[in-house]
Amino acid sequence: MTALTLALSKGRILEESLPFLARIGLDPAGDIDRLLRVPSRTPGVSLLIIRPTDVPTYVEYGAADLGIVGKDVLMENGSAELYEPLDLDIAKCRLSVAARKDALPRDPRRRLRVATKYPEITRRHFADKGEQVEIIKLYGSMELAPLVGLADVIVDLVATGSTLRANGLVETEIICQVSSRLVVNKAALKTKNGQITTLLEQIRRASQQGRKAA
Repeated sequence: MTALTLALSKGRILEESLPFLARIGLDPAGDIDRLLRVPSRTPGVSLLIIRPTDVPTYVEYGAADLGIVGKDVLMENGSAELYEPLDLDIAKCRLSVAARKDALPRDPRRRLRVATKYPEITRRHFADKGEQVEIIKLYGSMELAPLVGLADVIVDLVATGSTLRANGLVETEIICQVSSRLVVNKAALKTKNGQITTLLEQIRRASQQGRKAA
């Protein structure tokens, strides 16, 4: 039997993936706090514990056969080499535009400045509205940008909205709803079709059971 590798996104997605993966023996059989590659309890299936933004790359280039990653990452860094068969309905949130609650009117002659770690999604979103914007790429502490005058608005993931409210920001627009998806390398799906198809069905059933139990 050919070995399979499943790439898992660190953080909230990993936390919400582990319970249903455990139902089918795909939970780690090693220290995921220390190791980046660990065996699962299912022989022949190993796990990569990596940054969410790296999951599509590992799957695209065949370093992993499958991966679990947020739809936001796929929209920003998607590839035609990835097959997206399952919405796992976990780590749900939304991608939104947010601004200062007390923001003053902007000079319409100046382009809107948008701080985000999603430049491609942001560019497409505003372009679809016929608006050209100045995009400022940030990697964290997004809420600070409007407070110090770096940007007029931000585009970021929102779960409960508590962080926005704590920093005096409000959502002005929801771009899309986000959840985590299972992605598969298209070449691996051809060469390891039987194994991957079986695993996909197991994961689908396990995730559905998790939703019913929630």
